[in-house]
Amino acid sequence: MVSFPLQTGRSATRIIAIANQKGGVGKTTTAVNLAACLAAAEKRTLLLDIDPQGNATSALAIERDATPAVYELLTGEVKVSEAARPTSAPGLDLVPAGDRLVGAEVELATSPRREVRLKEALSAGLEGYAYILIDCPPSLGLLTVNALVAAHAVLIPLQCEYYALEGLARIMDAVRLCRTRLNPGLEIEGILLTMYDVRLNLCEQVEQEVRRHFPREVFRTVIPRNVRLSEAPSFGKPVIMYDIRSSGAESYLRLAKEIIDGAAQGPR
Repeated sequence: MVSFPLQTGRSATRIIAIANQKGGVGKTTTAVNLAACLAAAEKRTLLLDIDPQGNATSALAIERDATPAVYELLTGEVKVSEAARPTSAPGLDLVPAGDRLVGAEVELATSPRREVRLKEALSAGLEGYAYILIDCPPSLGLLTVNALVAAHAVLIPLQCEYYALEGLARIMDAVRLCRTRLNPGLEIEGILLTMYDVRLNLCEQVEQEVRRHFPREVFRTVIPRNVRLSEAPSFGKPVIMYDIRSSGAESYLRLAKEIIDGAAQGPR
């Protein structure tokens, strides 16, 4: 198990979008479990579920139709403090997806300042949080754009498979475009290799290739394929509350420590 020494890190809230336009790469798994591990490290954390599928919401045992939710946040009907609710993980709050989020992209398409709605919603009232994580949809639509505009950095989960680099190139292009037009301060928090199977040569080959192309951006931590990570959501718990001794829990604890240490050292 990873221990967390008490640190005096940055005082401002750090907003991290967890994004990849490809589905099934461990994005929501990372959002939920990283958020819980940061909270366990005494870094009060808020998780925003802006994926209309609402998987992060259900993974933390919050009803999918809970209100107020992200939709009301985007439309300015409520503040973060009114939409956030505590979870079973101490120190971790959640703004749920909610049913109305399904039609949000269509509504946003014709709205003024449609790319900055989330940034405006997160512009105040965050003093109590060290980290805000945003679980994005598996697309590069307006909800993901809102997350990239609101965030200080983007974390990119990357499954160790054949098409990984092709998908990575697309999300990196989206980040560069966002920097150019909407959020010049957007950083790469890191590229996270997920679903790593030590028995497969392919995983090792993908890891070597990604590290060769992005030597500074790839996290040291690698998330393994782990049955406990798959089981935990059905119990409405992050993996550290389901089986803290599992390899999945230990990996996300290491990732949280790596992010906290990285914040103290400055941007990648």
